[in-house]
Order: sequence, then structure tokens, then C-alpha cells
Amino acid sequence: MQRPPTLAGLACAAALLLTACGGEEKDTTSPSTPPAVTGQAGSATSVHVMWGQATDDNAVAGYEVFQMGARVKTLPATKQMVDIDRLSPKTVYSFTVRARDAAGNLSKPSPAISVTTPAPTPEDKKAPTQPAKLRGNVDGERAVMLTWGRAVDNIEVTSYDIYQEDSRIHTVSASETSARVTGLRPGTVYTFTVRARDAAENSSPDSNTLDLTTEAAPGKGPSTAPSDVKATVRKGTVELTWTPPQTGGPVKEHQLFLNGKQATTIVWGAAPPAGKATYTIMVTDKPGTRYSIKLRAKLPDGKWGDFSAQRTVEVR
Repeated sequence: MQRPPTLAGLACAAALLLTACGGEEKDTTSPSTPPAVTGQAGSATSVHVMWGQATDDNAVAGYEVFQMGARVKTLPATKQMVDIDRLSPKTVYSFTVRARDAAGNLSKPSPAISVTTPAPTPEDKKAPTQPAKLRGNVDGERAVMLTWGRAVDNIEVTSYDIYQEDSRIHTVSASETSARVTGLRPGTVYTFTVRARDAAENSSPDSNTLDLTTEAAPGKGPSTAPSDVKATVRKGTVELTWTPPQTGGPVKEHQLFLNGKQATTIVWGAAPPAGKATYTIMVTDKPGTRYSIKLRAKLPDGKWGDFSAQRTVEVR
């Protein structure tokens, strides 16, 4: 004989509409609206959109960027800027950004920003000049401030692109010659360059390379990254020199990375060299091939240390 439901059972069944009985409540709280949304036309066919960090009662999981009301980009929470490409010249576009949490809750859309792409210059094949004298200062544990000299173009510079290693991470208008880069990690060495760009998507040569190390977090020891990395290109070879980190013990191994992938492990046959270390890479690729090179050391406790600054070279 079936027993009638108890009051407790009825209460539990009703609660299932909102949450599992005896379980955790479902997250129904949306993140805050992303603040300070801005946009900058990088060329006649691209716009760089940036925004501030949103907050959530648990954690922001990502951001969604909308172009004229249609979603065009989905990004992780660590990204607060993106390039929107394949646009039309001389066209007005509007963009909004929404934050998303792990439960799928979306914030309200940010206020729409309007950006007009410039007119195309299809016959322009001349790149701007190199931005000069890139300099910078560390701004705490997670940010740096960069400044550089203006570039010139046969028609007009439209923007400056900031690169961290080989990745474009930020864009500012041609009227600006400085940028604050945020979202960095404490106690980490970063390598920056800047390129000027015109409306025809011609990019200048890289500026000089600038290495900056963010302030260490409280309680963290000295940097474990190799320093003073230099790369000299010769016919058929690239000669590397660097100073191993001071770790309180001998550094017997280094990992060498080319274009982001581990190429080899450098192991000294006897005692590691005192002072600067040297290693020669044999290259067989055609002239003009670019290599991005960085190193990290194996510490006395067996763990791998931080990466060095990156060096980019071109085969002769």
C-alpha cells in the first residue's frame, strides 16, 4: 500500500524547482557589467575593443563581445581586449561587452561604444617607420607603463600595436605614444615591442626590445629566470649567451624553447660554467626565417624556474 507523502517530502519536492533537496543553491546571480569599454580603429578593416574587469559573487568565467547586437567573440576571464577583424572601411560600428560566470549567467550589456573605421588606402604599400626609443617602468606586481617615440607614414599612422613576445596584446590610437599594460603576473620578466600601423594594414618594423620584470609578490624569493640573454646571428648559426639565475646551488641544465616549443635540453658535461653561459644553435632554414628564443633553468630542487626574456632573430 502506497503511503501518502509527508509534509517534509512535499517541501523537498517543491524545493526541487530551485535546488536539489539538501544540496547547494543554484547560482542565479549575474556578474557586474564590464566597465570602461573603449574601442579604437586599428585599420580600415579592424577595431580593437578593451574593457575593465567585471566582478561576480563566485568568479567571472569569461566575456562576450557583441557587434551591432550579434555576438562575435567569446573570451576567457583573463582577456580584457580583443581585435575585431574583417570589417568594412568608412563604416560606423557599435560594440558592447557582457561578463559570464561558470553557471552561464550573463551581465547586463555595457553601454554601447561607437567606432568608425577609416577610409581604405589600397594602393598604399609603404609601411610606417619604426617607433623609436621604447622605454618603460614597472607599476607594481601586475602592470607596466610603456612610452615610445612617434612613427611617420607616407599617408598616416592610424594606431600603435603593443606586442608581448610575439603576441599583440594592446592597441592605442596614433595620437597616443604611451600605454599601461595590465593583467601581468608578479615577479615575471616580460619582453615588449611596439609597431606602428596604417589604414592599409602595413606594419612598421619592431621598435627596440624592452625587458621589464614585475615586482615580486610578498614572500616570493628572487627571480629564477636566466638574465642578460643575447642572440647573435651568424651564417648557419645563432649564438646565445646568458647569465644563469642565482639559486644557491649549481644550475646544470637549461631548456631551450624555439617559437614557443621546447627544442632541446642543454646539459653541461662537467661543472656548469661560472658567470655567463654560451650555446650555439645550428640553423638550416632559408634566410628571412624568424626564431623566437627563450630559456629556463632547472633549479637545485629539481623544478624548472621562470622563463627568460624572449629574443627574436632572423636567419641570414
